[in-house]
Amino acid sequence: MNTGEGLDGYFMTKHHHRLRDEVRTFAETKIEPRVPAMEESRSVEVDLARMIAAKGWIGVTVDPEYGGMGLGHLAKTIVIEEISRVSGAMGAMVQASQLGTAKILHYGSERQKCRWLPAVSDGRCLPTIAVTERESGGHVLGMSSTAVRDGDHYVLNGRKVFVGNSHVGDLHGTVVRTGLGSTGLSAFLVESDSPGLSLPEHEVAMGLSGFSFGELYFDSCRVPAENLLGEEGDGLKVAYSSSVLYGRPNLAAVSLGIHQAIVEETVEFAQRRPRGGRPLSEMPTIAQKLGQLQSDLMTARISLYHAVHMLDQGLPCDAELMNAKLVNVELSLNAARTAMEVHAAHGLSTGRKLERLLRDAHHIYAPAGTSDIQRLRLAEIALGDTKRQWSERLSERLRSSSAALRTASAAGGYRRR
Repeated sequence: MNTGEGLDGYFMTKHHHRLRDEVRTFAETKIEPRVPAMEESRSVEVDLARMIAAKGWIGVTVDPEYGGMGLGHLAKTIVIEEISRVSGAMGAMVQASQLGTAKILHYGSERQKCRWLPAVSDGRCLPTIAVTERESGGHVLGMSSTAVRDGDHYVLNGRKVFVGNSHVGDLHGTVVRTGLGSTGLSAFLVESDSPGLSLPEHEVAMGLSGFSFGELYFDSCRVPAENLLGEEGDGLKVAYSSSVLYGRPNLAAVSLGIHQAIVEETVEFAQRRPRGGRPLSEMPTIAQKLGQLQSDLMTARISLYHAVHMLDQGLPCDAELMNAKLVNVELSLNAARTAMEVHAAHGLSTGRKLERLLRDAHHIYAPAGTSDIQRLRLAEIALGDTKRQWSERLSERLRSSSAALRTASAAGGYRRR
């Protein structure tokens, strides 16, 4: 299989390859054997989530001074990609946790960073981010959940939906209303055992069996004022920057891992399936499809690696991140359809790996903006109607991960667990 070997010296270093080997070995030996049980039970997989977190990979972008690996966004992409190749559900778990980490990295006070980032880095804390509401969907300014100051606490009321890691998360980064308009949103770190926070029973979805993306219900939930992220009114910045800089590349990485698995499964099927005394892969029509699958996979990987490489350098790259999400989601869905054409009736059986991959691939379309949203934002760029990019606003924070990676490289490696 080809998972980036041709990108040596441009994006990839020996440290990236070492990390990939480590994650792949873990995924194939510890995660893959549990996938059938996850598919059968379709319940939230807590133990495996904790086992993955204990490897330290949730803290891959966290600076070493807070106990993290400090290896940057390309390394984070490789971790998510390799786990998603074996289990889209566990890849989604990892990406959601790292999305939750972003809000603390960029907007947390020094006290909040010292309290939470070491716990994130060693696996004791799985963070989430909770923004979406049932009535407003992706329209962040349409949210109605509120927080009202009451002495040294805030009191939160409302519901959040489609919260990644809802039922395994320890710390929910929640954006709610503290006032009117775009400056009336604020973000809070809400601990999972906070009085007034409850979780409705998790509903089974089409795919990503084992991953939780459910609801949080705040009923006069009291949160210490010191858990406010940044200042009152920073909630919109927390939501948008986390989505653009982390949500889009993270989800693109999940798509890429699923895409890789689809190609591998289809190639293997075509090579071993006989047709007229010869492998199916030798039929020109099938070989053409396999060639297109490989081409699209290479295109998807390059678009994502290029975008996160720019992110690691602190370069303006909002457009590249949008494009990476768009390209990876669309090409993985195309690959799933092509793979089903190659498998024909064999791909329709419940319990087939390809059937699972097809279901999982569809889950990555909507979060952090559908493909239509990415196209609209890219159209604004084409038309010259752009604002200051989030990757530019937060460039200093993003560059620090790249500096840590260079330090690790000079030292001969990274901290392994």
